[in-house]
Amino acid sequence: MKSGSKNASDNDTRTRVDKWLWAARFYKTRSLAKDAIDSGHVHCDGQRVKVSREVFVDMTLTIRQGHDEKIIVVDALSSVRGPAPVAQMLYHETPESIAKRDDLREQRKAQNLAHPDHKPNKKERRQIHRFQRGFGE
Repeated sequence: MKSGSKNASDNDTRTRVDKWLWAARFYKTRSLAKDAIDSGHVHCDGQRVKVSREVFVDMTLTIRQGHDEKIIVVDALSSVRGPAPVAQMLYHETPESIAKRDDLREQRKAQNLAHPDHKPNKKERRQIHRFQRGFGE
């Protein structure tokens, strides 16, 4: 029985990174968290982590999800997935990371402004083809 109570206390201080990412709601399932770790989307101190790596309080993790890259600091440990407000208390994102993500988001918005809002009509297509043929000669 004593070994069971020891494991329970160890569970409060030690958590695998895949379980923690799932509990902190970065990924919907543990298998998605595992796939992200195996793909190199999660780093600790600039190095890739393994699925079995243990997470500690004050550990800094870099997580890449799609276009966004978040640098977070672990505030608390949990291996149980709870409601979103509780999960958000497990970590905080660094101010530099927030600023960088906002800048990149603005850049993506600016790039999207270059795309037209509609599909070209017949007249516009002819103009595009004439323009392209002029460069091909």
